[in-house]
Order: sequence, then structure tokens, then C-alpha cells
Amino acid sequence: MTSVDLRAAVAELKGHTLCLSKDGDVITDDRRGIAPMLELIEAGKHLSGYSAADKVVGRAAAALFIKCGIKEVYARVLSIGGKELLDTYGIPCTYDTLTDRIINRKGTDICPMEKAVHGIDDIDGMYAAIKREYERMRTAISQSQ
Repeated sequence: MTSVDLRAAVAELKGHTLCLSKDGDVITDDRRGIAPMLELIEAGKHLSGYSAADKVVGRAAAALFIKCGIKEVYARVLSIGGKELLDTYGIPCTYDTLTDRIINRKGTDICPMEKAVHGIDDIDGMYAAIKREYERMRTAISQSQ
């Protein structure tokens, strides 16, 4: 059974890529990838106890949810690795599609954030790897413009 907060997050996901909900407080974002969660964490936003609805959840997104204390997750697409990580930390998750892996936006390889956390088992180590890859990608984009 899903909570009122998760049902609200799923309902608000329409038209957004991420929705967090707790006791009537709803946070939505329309950007793709892990940027919304990473930036909320970096800004010091207290998210413990929120429910999350996200379009795509792999191990990297799951690690960020765990890092900030999300209590339950719905994903339109969830990777097996993401599900295993959420299960390990006792975070209930529901999904529409369970997939082997999360693919990059071009559809040519594994998502770079998934590559960044590959082989890392602790949440703080995953978080550090995600931050490094995020900054590397931002730098590459800004240098190409």
C-alpha cells in the first residue's frame, strides 16, 4: 500500500520529471537526470520523510534518495540496481517498468551517472562520485559553448 504522500507525488508527476511530497508540501522539477535531487541536497533542503515520484531511477538516483532520507519511491522506469539499492536500505519502491540498466540520453551507452557509481557500495562514496561526474559534465558543457 502506498502512502498519501506517494500518491500525491505520483499525481503531480504528470508534466514533471520529479515530484517530492510530504504532508501537503510538494516540490516539483522539470529537469532531467539527477540534477534536481543533487541541487536540493547541496542547498541543504531537508527532505527526510518525503515521498518521491521520478521518471527514471537507477542506482545513482536511488543513492541520492537514500542520502536525503526519502521514505518511499515510485519510478516510471526503475533499474534492477536501483531497486536492489532501495531494497537494501528498506525503502519501499513501486514502478511501471523494471529494466536491466539506465541508458544515456543518446541511447548509445550506460548513463554516465550509473557508470560513476558502478562498483561503489556505500552511499557517501556514491554521493561523492555523483558530484564529481556532475561537475565534470557541467564543465564539459560550459567549455563547449
